[in-house]
Amino acid sequence: MTLDTVRPDGALLPPAPATGWALVLPLKSLALAKSRLGPFAGPHRADLALAFALDTVTAALACPGVSRVVVVTGDRPAGERLAALGALVVGDEPGGGLNPALAHGASYARALHPHAPLAALSADLPALRPAELARVLAAVPATGRAFLADSPGFGTTLLACAPRAALAPAFGDGSRARHAAGGAREILLPDVPSVRRDVDTGEDLLEALALGVGPHTTAAAAALARTGARPA
Repeated sequence: MTLDTVRPDGALLPPAPATGWALVLPLKSLALAKSRLGPFAGPHRADLALAFALDTVTAALACPGVSRVVVVTGDRPAGERLAALGALVVGDEPGGGLNPALAHGASYARALHPHAPLAALSADLPALRPAELARVLAAVPATGRAFLADSPGFGTTLLACAPRAALAPAFGDGSRARHAAGGAREILLPDVPSVRRDVDTGEDLLEALALGVGPHTTAAAAALARTGARPA
């Protein structure tokens, strides 16, 4: 089932401009998301995963030049929360993991606006700043594909392509090398830490908190702190 153009209250989402970026974000079922946070967050893991996505989508929608945010998820309650922010939620995941989900979302976004540039963005960027994301998108070349490495330098937080190029996502462990080997150009911008700092572990979360996270992650982290959890 697709929650694509309808809010939970039944209201139709307004059409977005045909120009501007379409961003595709993947979100696992919250019961499975962020498993590496489990030893640190315990029962708060799913709440944190949802908070990360809510803050990421909020910042992405506030980014100049972004027309659409498409979230691919099979988690209906999470999808409804994200749709309420203004995201288009594609609920009919194709199966097969992260990259098929991103390819599915990219096809959906392309069907809406075939001439818009397209990017896949990690959904666990709770410190994301709209201005920093705008700088990264502005650095994408007019043709071909480009990517931004994560903070440790081994993964990828953003993969972008021009309107007539295929996205060809290859996310996962070691994706920086795979995207480079596949012909994508690396975006080498300084001072965009909020776009690089994805969160998989307790230490990652502390780094994101130091950058300054959005309100949903702030609240979820405060609830976690009351349990006396320490990063692991």
